[in-house]
Amino acid sequence: MKIYFWRHNKTYHSHSMIQEPCLNSDFYLDAIAIVAANSIEEAIAKLLEENPNWRAEDLQNHPPKIFTLEEASVIFTDLRGNINHL
Repeated sequence: MKIYFWRHNKTYHSHSMIQEPCLNSDFYLDAIAIVAANSIEEAIAKLLEENPNWRAEDLQNHPPKIFTLEEASVIFTDLRGNINHL
């Protein structure tokens, strides 16, 4: 079993980036999907099963980070709005 991690940020998306993937049909600034599955095909199928607005072709063309469950690793951290004073 592996963990598939997709993240796509469109905060600064512009017309010059029209070829950039769009992972979900809903409007978003930051899309994150984390799925446990045996293959990337199974991971995408699970996403579509839960929410059909995920776009399979763009998910395939936007390679996820892949983690195995055999070793310790940090999968996700997020700091928003932090101010580094020091």
